[in-house]
Amino acid sequence: MYEVVSVYRVRSLSLFGIDALPVEVEVDVGAGLPGFSIVGLPDTAVQEARERVRVAISNSGYKFPTRKVIVNLAPANLRKEGPAFDLPIALAVLAASGSIPEQGLEGTGVVGELSLDGGVRGVRGALSMAESAKKEDLSALILPEQNAAEAAEIAGPKVYGVRSLKEAVSLVAGESHLSPTDPGANVGEGIAGKSGDDFADVAGQQYAKRALEVTAAGGHNILIFGQNATPLTA
Repeated sequence: MYEVVSVYRVRSLSLFGIDALPVEVEVDVGAGLPGFSIVGLPDTAVQEARERVRVAISNSGYKFPTRKVIVNLAPANLRKEGPAFDLPIALAVLAASGSIPEQGLEGTGVVGELSLDGGVRGVRGALSMAESAKKEDLSALILPEQNAAEAAEIAGPKVYGVRSLKEAVSLVAGESHLSPTDPGANVGEGIAGKSGDDFADVAGQQYAKRALEVTAAGGHNILIFGQNATPLTA
């Protein structure tokens, strides 16, 4: 058991369009009737993190504090969307309640969705988040294993891909031998040696190219149509 901290802060990142902005996850574990609330303009997915985090912590073998737990996502004027705050909230709760060392997350960004059994699921926008982590001078980035290779393409913070909450806790506590992900790991697996058309082969069409880039980065749908082309969807 480590020192109990009244208010603990974890650095995280949130996707806004194709960019990622820094978000600070503040957790207070204080006196009062047991409860768990999240403030800071969260959407429905973020509000539902209360149940995912509570159950994931318990199913990972840790004790969720039987006290009043308040989570604040700062800055409060930006709407927070998606489940990527699950992992940083869980780690902040454990740190505030003394389950992991206070200094274990200094200079580290954390993102990731939790499953009820404590597993860590992938998130959207890992590349943008890694770029934002670099701009924020973070020394490390903890995120889902399936996003690690993509994030490692950005030179800067060390990228650690984790598969579960327990693995993340071990890493933060200094009990894990997990190595940073190497740039290029698993990227392009299965397509090496294949060649095809490239944007460089297309003359003009700058707006169409930009639209496709935005679509690929954000995982959106797109409809392409024109006078001399059959309508295509992607």
